[in-house]
Amino acid sequence: MKKYDIVVIGGGPAGITLAKILGRKKNVAVIRSEDHSMIYCAMPYVIEGLIEHEKTHKTDSLVTGSGATLIRATVTEINFEKKELYLSDSSGVSYDKIVMATGANPFIPPIPGRDLKGVLGFKTENDLREIAGLVEQGLKKAVVVGAGAIGMELALALHAKDIEVDLVDMGESILPNLIDNEMAEDLHEEIKQSGINLHLHAKVTELMGKTSVEEVVLDNGQTIRLNSMGGLSEWEKENRSSMVIFAAGMVPAISLVKDTSLKTGKDGIIVNDKMETNIPDVYAAGDCVQFSSGITGDVVPGKLATNAVPMAKVIAYNLLGQNRTYPGFFNGAATKVLDHYIGGTGLSERTAQQSGYEVVCGFSEVTTQFPIMPEAKRIRIKLVADKKSHRLLGGQIISGEPVTSQIDLLTLAIQKKATIEDLTELSYSAQPYQSFYPAANLFVLAAEDILQKNEPEIP
Repeated sequence: MKKYDIVVIGGGPAGITLAKILGRKKNVAVIRSEDHSMIYCAMPYVIEGLIEHEKTHKTDSLVTGSGATLIRATVTEINFEKKELYLSDSSGVSYDKIVMATGANPFIPPIPGRDLKGVLGFKTENDLREIAGLVEQGLKKAVVVGAGAIGMELALALHAKDIEVDLVDMGESILPNLIDNEMAEDLHEEIKQSGINLHLHAKVTELMGKTSVEEVVLDNGQTIRLNSMGGLSEWEKENRSSMVIFAAGMVPAISLVKDTSLKTGKDGIIVNDKMETNIPDVYAAGDCVQFSSGITGDVVPGKLATNAVPMAKVIAYNLLGQNRTYPGFFNGAATKVLDHYIGGTGLSERTAQQSGYEVVCGFSEVTTQFPIMPEAKRIRIKLVADKKSHRLLGGQIISGEPVTSQIDLLTLAIQKKATIEDLTELSYSAQPYQSFYPAANLFVLAAEDILQKNEPEIP
């Protein structure tokens, strides 16, 4: 049985990050069951035909080129006491330290009909292959459950392939974890005008069909009939006319440790701010981890690659003798819906209120370039702040141009516990092709909007 200093189970962003930092300094093995590590957020664009499937594959040299060993196998059992793990090929590996980076799986609710043919999640390469194959065969209609970023992107990708799409979500608006309702209102109408059938305030309660899914039953009394186009043969109905894809959240992939002494919670493996578990020399990072908000301290979802990477860095640098801690989830994220670039970070107004804050919000709208420039596009922002302390809690942006750099700036402000007054003092740049007029700035205007609304309460 070969022994390694560090064994990482999982070849995603956390595993690759650990290999890059530690591969030439420690004897590291990364164990990955999948054929490829993938750029999962690019999967909708493969469906749409914008990029080739193979371009979503990360090269194995990200691991092996860093000096680490890549083991392609499935871990079937871990013995934390003996510091050994066993693989599907009956071989074994021992270790000094182990990192659980097993990721997450798509959540498909335990409803009648979930095992029918044509009911899928959207996370793995196998999911991508199956959906892309059905599209190639002439898929006619699809239901996407979940109007978060992945669900929204997938629905638009399928629609771009001339497939009739119904998009279903329990919430009041699309992108419920990214933007608040009033920021999404205009988008709803545009989505409907594009031809997508949008069903909000709707929960899937049952899937019906003989062997293949044919109907989706919603709790509002509606039934979406997947094979209602007429003129389809039984073969077409059975093999290529219908599909229901769940993109309604993720659950941690922790079945491997289910019957062990490793402590887990509803959202994953429990760790401290050094990514240490309750078992010595056992760490965890990425989507399989349960952790807390960097703002409230409450346990919150945070299954993003942009959380997995800094978690892995904390583990790696601490194993090299440093003393780093992970501050928690801020969950800055972005997506694109039709011609709109959308981003959010921190707490939304709704989640801030649910966390016990009395909130105050500010808005502003400018253009992405000087308004006199021919390609100037609309950009609007919402800031969410604590009414008592004026601490910035969250921000949301919708623009005609990419917003990730602006979302990152807001995330930094939230991380540093900046106040609305701090934002009004922002020193900013301006240039005709890249900003609004020098006299005004998107962030400053929204911060000043909050102060003006609360003038009597400011000493």
